[in-house]
Amino acid sequence: MGEYYLISQLPSLDGLGENTPIPITEERFLELCGQLAGKKVSTELHRLSLVPSRNYEETTSSFIDAWNENERCLRLALGKVRAEKMKKPFDSGNTSLSLPILKAASAAVEMDSPLEAEKFLNRYRLDFLETLRPLDSFSEEFVFYYWLKLKLLLRMRQFDQEHGELAYRKIYHSIMNTDSLEVM
Repeated sequence: MGEYYLISQLPSLDGLGENTPIPITEERFLELCGQLAGKKVSTELHRLSLVPSRNYEETTSSFIDAWNENERCLRLALGKVRAEKMKKPFDSGNTSLSLPILKAASAAVEMDSPLEAEKFLNRYRLDFLETLRPLDSFSEEFVFYYWLKLKLLLRMRQFDQEHGELAYRKIYHSIMNTDSLEVM
């Protein structure tokens, strides 16, 4: 029942342009969830991340499990493609990587601009998130969907091209001087 009151108070995140201000902060969202959502939802929200654990960790939500698995596979695919490009070893464990994920990773790795690659990957993530969008807009899963979408939109607004170029070069240099790659 609390999800209905929570979701009815949330501003829409649909149709926001790249430069459109986000109508809610993470802090305000979590504050509303703390007031109106159940303990299970609040617990899962605090565990839900854009960077899931490299090792599978089951949650109480099939929605979150699907998101985590896709993101884990995408990160492993990025590591694999980058390693192959640099002729370095990479262990993706027993994870089977699908062709669409490998294609997305390859496309991102081939981009000249790290910023454009991040925008591409963010779009890929948002598109995947839309495939998970719950039909019931007043469910626990919709709260999780909204939280991930909010985090992805806010993440893209934090990028600074100059700062990003410096960080990218530093990371790239450290990878080139080691024998293995760490994805997560």
